[in-house]
Amino acid sequence: MKRPSPNRARCAAASLAAALVLTGAAGCSGKAGSGTQEKQAEGGVKTGTGVSDTAIQLGALTDMTGVYASLGKSVTQAQQLWIKQANAAGGICGRQLELTVRDHGYDPQKALAAYTELEPKVLGFAQFIGSPFVAAAKDRIDGQHKALVIPQAWSASLLGSPYIRTVGATYDIETVNAIGYLLDQKRIASGDKIGHVYFEGDYGENALAGAKHAAREAGLSIVEQKIKPTDNDMSAQVAALKQAGVKAVVISAGPKQAASLVGVAAAGGWNVPVVGNNSAFAPQLLATPAGAALQKDYYVAASTLPIGDAAPGPTALAAAYKAEYPGAGLDNGVVAGYSAAAVYGEALKKACADKDLTRAGVGKALLSLKSYDSGFGITHDFSDPKAPSTRQSVIMKPDEQTPGGLKVVKPPTVAPAAEKYTPTD
Repeated sequence: MKRPSPNRARCAAASLAAALVLTGAAGCSGKAGSGTQEKQAEGGVKTGTGVSDTAIQLGALTDMTGVYASLGKSVTQAQQLWIKQANAAGGICGRQLELTVRDHGYDPQKALAAYTELEPKVLGFAQFIGSPFVAAAKDRIDGQHKALVIPQAWSASLLGSPYIRTVGATYDIETVNAIGYLLDQKRIASGDKIGHVYFEGDYGENALAGAKHAAREAGLSIVEQKIKPTDNDMSAQVAALKQAGVKAVVISAGPKQAASLVGVAAAGGWNVPVVGNNSAFAPQLLATPAGAALQKDYYVAASTLPIGDAAPGPTALAAAYKAEYPGAGLDNGVVAGYSAAAVYGEALKKACADKDLTRAGVGKALLSLKSYDSGFGITHDFSDPKAPSTRQSVIMKPDEQTPGGLKVVKPPTVAPAAEKYTPTD
């Protein structure tokens, strides 16, 4: 897969865009921590960029005004909630946590400019939305910066980096599990055609790699429909797939595209199951004209239980989130954001115990988390940067009666075709 060159990324980053500054509940500012020089702090703990004797600075590069605006808001607020809870419990290593947020609006120039601005000030990033943007910064992250980044992006192109660590299955494995669900339910069978509507770039094309693998294993054939993130009307794609005679559709795009696809199909009397990746749903869709169709035969795969599940983890988080943000809705972005912050917190605690709160120390600490229970249905292994933290996916179905809009129809499992699949970019 072609990635933007480092030179192009640097040029994009040079065009610094105005960015929205939000702070964590601790009343943080954008001030740097201890600078780039490593030092020995009180208590014998080695510190470096983004860490002072009293604070640990983290960054978040989010989307609050672009194609993933609803996701970005939920992820960010959940991380600010985690920061508040951690600080109320005494912080980590005798330091209060501070989160500085920039909204890039899913614009590549703004994303890279925001990364360039915050990188010298923070220990690392608890959030970076957008696989293409993380990939564009990858050479700098892996090269001179070496700051731990936990992206809200699951492209297999990010695997192999000791500093960019996803929480969950990559898009390709997630897609294999989603197609596996349709096979299990006998909604599709060997010899059938399935459609795949996908974003151009890392996200969609990595999901397509998974779909092709699943198709080979099951004797299916794929009918492709590549789209851009700015394409919101799926009428042409529905018409093409209907004419091709597909028996099911995979969508690897955003919530708006998923709603359009399912809504247009239903309006035309075309009834086939549709499965989407974790980024292809938002509960706000249930209040749109496509809401009824989404609840009929649309499914979503993700590496976490939904926020409305009755398990202790989702239940406790939903209650805390609603108390902190009484006017906000619940969605799976809350789980994704909180989980990413919690993983970062576990790495920080281990780094503190090792007396090394430098970027290298935190990265090393994450490698020691071999059986991390997220509290949301899946145990993660971060010991191998070349492997996803899990191969399991939960299959969910939209349901307006469930908080967060999703209910589980299949608990965490790995499809047989996903067990032997090797993620690639």
